[in-house]
Amino acid sequence: MKSKRILITTPIYYVNDKPHLGHAFTTLVADVLTRFFRKRGKEVFFLTGTDEHGLKIYESAKNLKKTPQELCDENSFLFKKSWENLGIEYDYFIRTTDKAHIETVQYIFNLLKEREELYEKEYEGLYCIGCENFILEKDLKDGLCPFHLKPPIKVSEKNYFFKLEKYLKVIEKEIKKGKLKITPEFALKETLGLIKQNLSDFSSTRLKERIRWGIEVPFDKDQVIYVWVDALINYISAIGFYKNKNNFNKWWNKSYVLHILGKDILKFHTVYWPAILKALKVKLPDEELIHGFFTINGQKMSKTLKNVIDPNELVKVYGKEGTRYLILSQFPIADGGDIKESQFKEKYNADLANNLGNLVSRVLTLKNKKEVEINQKPSRDFKKILKETEKNYLKLMEKYKIYEALKEVFKLIDYCNLYLTQKRTWELINKEDKKSRDEFKKQISNLLISLEKIKDLIYPFLPDTSLKIEELIKNKKVEPLFKRL
Repeated sequence: MKSKRILITTPIYYVNDKPHLGHAFTTLVADVLTRFFRKRGKEVFFLTGTDEHGLKIYESAKNLKKTPQELCDENSFLFKKSWENLGIEYDYFIRTTDKAHIETVQYIFNLLKEREELYEKEYEGLYCIGCENFILEKDLKDGLCPFHLKPPIKVSEKNYFFKLEKYLKVIEKEIKKGKLKITPEFALKETLGLIKQNLSDFSSTRLKERIRWGIEVPFDKDQVIYVWVDALINYISAIGFYKNKNNFNKWWNKSYVLHILGKDILKFHTVYWPAILKALKVKLPDEELIHGFFTINGQKMSKTLKNVIDPNELVKVYGKEGTRYLILSQFPIADGGDIKESQFKEKYNADLANNLGNLVSRVLTLKNKKEVEINQKPSRDFKKILKETEKNYLKLMEKYKIYEALKEVFKLIDYCNLYLTQKRTWELINKEDKKSRDEFKKQISNLLISLEKIKDLIYPFLPDTSLKIEELIKNKKVEPLFKRL
């Protein structure tokens, strides 16, 4: 990536419920990439937040005998607390109930109206409350929404429609020219497939008497703005589109804009959002990184199946760094996969307590037992493996292949552990002949240089662990990085 400045965003998460592993995965990916690019000398703005309007929130609050704002305040706080527990360091946390966001959304709606990008039309269709969206009859499964397994309600009302059809060919052209990069390949194909379906103009507002919790349409007090349009605008409202043009220019127009999201919300981000930006005469994001679905123990994550994993509960057992590792080391971003919670303890012990933790303890214990002057350069075999590891790691990280890059780091850890075992370095401690002393010095130097490299490469994934390794090396201390469970 040539740009020296990057805006990295996650979707904003819906606050009708608490944070779960899916939210944590996307946000951790953004955190890792933010740390990686900063370490490479780039200026990064990391944006996340919560989506706080819509019928689902209104209904959830009503069932809990709370006001919608009370529910939003409580659950938005839970998201912030979860990210703190996971060591996620964002630059700005936006809430769609923020005054500045509401003003921006209304300003944008006035612009769209002035530019004749909106028109009024009577609409009748099937509406899924869970999706906060209309759904076609052909997409139902046994009369139910395929995602929420509930029947949609029949709705008939007059709304303001956004002229999506007008921009479909334009967006397709931008994608094919590479001006809007969609990765990985499955997401690109899916987006182009959606565009070929000739999607219709979409309803961008809802009747206030039916959706009582939303941003009011500035030119029609009987309507509120469709929650998905409201939510998408967060990416530019957060950086000052309406009232801070200098900041907006810096972080949108003069930065590489990277949206990170799950494939379930692909259509809104790769088709609807670019169309809205085109209507506003604003540049498109540079890239959208879309990750695959994952299951829990072979089943879709669902409250009904009681298999929703709370990342905060994992932190209580495995700690902040252990939880980060367990989430990030499950599968490649592009593929998605199955998370087997029953194997977490075994993986934590094997990879962190045994492999990484034991390597650091063994090397530093040997170094501290016999003071030697450390060689500044590794021997030829180590020089080669270190160079290859870093080259592969950087290539993978630049392509957002963080699962694969993390595996490269652990290959180096395995290599060092095997080297230590095969060389039986500990047997050289009590030998005083020059040959033995030189060999000990060489082996410990190779391992210490490798630890320095490991701590640097692992930093975006396990920042506290990286700093702890550095502290242990400097202060000649030996204490466990990870306790066995």
